Amino acid sequence: MKKILFILLMMLLIAPLISAAVEIEKQSSNEVLIVGIGEPATFDLKIKNFGASDNFEFYNFLGFNMFPVGTVFIGAGQTKDVKLQISPIGDFSHRGFYTFNYFIRGHNQNSSEQSETLTFKAIDLKDAFEIGSGEVDAESNSIDIYIKNKVNFDFENVDAEFSSVFFDLDEGFSLDANEKKSFNVQLNKEDFRKLMAGFYTLDANIIVKGQKANVEGTIKFAEKDIVKTSENDYGFFINTKIIEKINEGNVLKKSETVIKKNIVSRLFTSFSPEPDIVERDRSTVYYTWVEEIKPGETLKITVRTNWLFPFVTVLFLIVLIILVKQYSGTDLILRKRVSFVKAKGGEFALKVTIVASARRYIERINIIDGLPPLVKVHERFGGQQPKRVDEKTKRIEWGFEKLEAGEMRTASYIIYSKVGIVGKFALPSAAGIYEKEGKIKETTSNRAFFVAEQKARREDEGY
Repeated sequence: MKKILFILLMMLLIAPLISAAVEIEKQSSNEVLIVGIGEPATFDLKIKNFGASDNFEFYNFLGFNMFPVGTVFIGAGQTKDVKLQISPIGDFSHRGFYTFNYFIRGHNQNSSEQSETLTFKAIDLKDAFEIGSGEVDAESNSIDIYIKNKVNFDFENVDAEFSSVFFDLDEGFSLDANEKKSFNVQLNKEDFRKLMAGFYTLDANIIVKGQKANVEGTIKFAEKDIVKTSENDYGFFINTKIIEKINEGNVLKKSETVIKKNIVSRLFTSFSPEPDIVERDRSTVYYTWVEEIKPGETLKITVRTNWLFPFVTVLFLIVLIILVKQYSGTDLILRKRVSFVKAKGGEFALKVTIVASARRYIERINIIDGLPPLVKVHERFGGQQPKRVDEKTKRIEWGFEKLEAGEMRTASYIIYSKVGIVGKFALPSAAGIYEKEGKIKETTSNRAFFVAEQKARREDEGY
């Protein structure tokens, strides 16, 4: 029994000699190893030497390089800050938290070896960053985007290419541990005027020490309801009205357009495009277009009312009514026509025919026709013989005692000239003077024309 107690006492006395005489306290936290960029994981350690002054060495058996290389001197009772760095040799496939075992040993004869552990997180380059942006809407001229370093690691040279449907941006910068850096980007509204509201992808291609990583974020395109309407109205006889609705927002907009016409104007109105709904309320007709306008799209409605046709029609009817009224109020109607006559002597000759028609009973009718200059009248007359031919005053007169309603008389004569006529030859109107129910009235015939180039028609008469 005494022998056993002696052995235990000896073990308690020897134990301090074989244990390490240092105390290690880790000052840093959240250490990471970013795989692929060739940078080690770094730990800030505070080491206190409880033994004699010594040179301490750090090493491991797990295939990691360790820094510092060689030994670190720590005096007796001294506390020293040591930056311990480790990096894997060759490929390192582990991702996530990893516990690393290492040893620290003094070089004095009585120094011993001490085993310690450190934990770090192994990540890919893309997992070290976060990107995002503020909101953008249809009226935005700029947007703020950011990139954040999510880990405890300093990036000295970072090249980033940001891209989205709204903009493209290239930037170079440094990024300290857990730092967030923002950029203001100017926007061109034409680049996104046709986009719908919602969330869009923000991409960033990040390059650090030759290692590339793609990081994705989101951009919120906030809803904005903006529909601008313009009207253009022009033209009098052909009136055109153009209504344009432009969706300058970023949401699908349902638009309703109503135009009203009266029952007359609607007959002369055309539409492009055709209305979706046509409703009539008494003398008013309502035309309705119901459309969904996408962002950036324009709804154009053209309404054209052609008043020229009804105007011409009404004008024609007015003239017709005047003529009919004038015609119906005329008791005597004179019609005058002219035709070419082939003369035996080769002179230029025309046959003039006057037809008198009585619409009502009239009395003491006197018809007077004027002769154009440079012509003579042949002594031969057709139909009703004239009562007077005055060569000096260039007048021929016919007289009738009375004409019954519907009665018709025809008078004709031939004029000739030694001088040839070229072009259009015009004869004056004939005049008629008569008595109706004790009142003297007057009427005129149409004017007769002859074109000298027209094909001559041979007449049976000659002279």
